[in-house]
Amino acid sequence: MKLQPFDAEYVRRLTEGDPAVEAHFAAYFGNLMYLKLRMRVRSPELIEDIRQETLLRVLAILRHGGGVKQPERFGAFVNAVCDNVTREQRRSDHRYDHMDEEVQDRVDTSIDLDSRLVNDDLKRRVAMVLQGLSEKDRNILRALYLDELDKTEICLRYRVDPGYLRVLLYRAKAHFREAYVGLREPPLFSPPAG
Repeated sequence: MKLQPFDAEYVRRLTEGDPAVEAHFAAYFGNLMYLKLRMRVRSPELIEDIRQETLLRVLAILRHGGGVKQPERFGAFVNAVCDNVTREQRRSDHRYDHMDEEVQDRVDTSIDLDSRLVNDDLKRRVAMVLQGLSEKDRNILRALYLDELDKTEICLRYRVDPGYLRVLLYRAKAHFREAYVGLREPPLFSPPAG
C-alpha cells in the first residue's frame, strides 16, 4: 500500500465535508488501521469498532475541536487517535472479570437430553419382560400400571374380589421383578461414567 502525503488543503476539505475526500479518508485510513490492528486485536468485530470510533473522533476533532496544527503530520495524528481508542477498549475490557478459558462450561441440568433415550430403552425392556410373563400376570400389571384402571374395575374385569387382587398383584410384581433382574440384555444407552 502506497503511503499518502497530506497537506493543509486535504485537511481543510475533509473538515468542510467534501464527499470525495471523506470517502478517501475512510478507505485509506480504514485499510491502514485494519493492517495495524489485525495482529493486536482479538476479533474482527472489535477491529471494526476501533476503526469506526477512530474515524468518528478524527472528524469530530477536525470539525469541532480546533483541527490539526500540522496538516503534513495528519497520518501520525490519525494513528495516535487509533492507539488511544485501542487502549481505551482494552481498559474497558479489563474492567470486567473474564472467565478463564480453561474453565469448563457448566452443564445445564434443567434439560435432560438423555432422558428420551433412557425412557425409550426402559420402555423396550419393560415390554420384553411383560412378554415373558404369564398372560394373567401381564394383563393384571398392564391394566393397573399402563392402562391405569381403577382396582374395582380390574376386580370386575377379572372376576376377583379385592383381597385376591392384592395376592395376584403381589405375585405378578414378584414375577416381573424376577424377570427384570434376570434380563441379561445390556441397555441400549448407558450413561457415561463420571
